[in-house]
Amino acid sequence: MRISRGTAVFLLLFGVWSWIIWITFAKNLWASSQSWSADGSPTAYFIVHAVLTVVSFVLGTIIGLLGWRALRSTRSKERPSADS
Repeated sequence: MRISRGTAVFLLLFGVWSWIIWITFAKNLWASSQSWSADGSPTAYFIVHAVLTVVSFVLGTIIGLLGWRALRSTRSKERPSADS
């Protein structure tokens, strides 16, 4: 499968953007009064959103890595080899 350079850059930027957005969300989730019950235990709201955050980190990482690998692949094809 071939991924164009533009698509590779998009995937890489999406992975970076995903990490920036979800780190901010995780900080806000941790600080939210809805996340913790009166006894200090996590609420269902916290658990559901923490799972969502972890899944988004994993998918963002996978998508970003695909973009990075595709971008590196397109760069190596553009460079002339030492044998030519």
